[in-house]
Amino acid sequence: MSSQLADKKCKPCQGDEEPLKGDTLKNMKEQLESGWEVVDGHHLKKAYTFNNFQEALDFTNRVGTVAEEQGHHPDIYLTWGEVELNIWTHKINGLTESDFIFAAKADDIV
Repeated sequence: MSSQLADKKCKPCQGDEEPLKGDTLKNMKEQLESGWEVVDGHHLKKAYTFNNFQEALDFTNRVGTVAEEQGHHPDIYLTWGEVELNIWTHKINGLTESDFIFAAKADDIV
């Protein structure tokens, strides 16, 4: 399932914007597929499960390719049959629209 967010492009953060909070944060999360968690209003987290290590690795590599294309890089944890993504904008130590865009793009990769 593709969302409108997935069709957007991540924008580089200049470091002068405020992290998303409150209703704006809630509304952005509602645009994502299920499984995403907003952790302490700071970052997005989701674990994807796969049948084996190779499928998890292939997903990780596809996420890495999109990260390079978008200039927006998640923290990725890879283990047998599972990949966990943690996404936030490091420059402001919080969430921006680009984090949600990247999350939607990751869901489209699966």
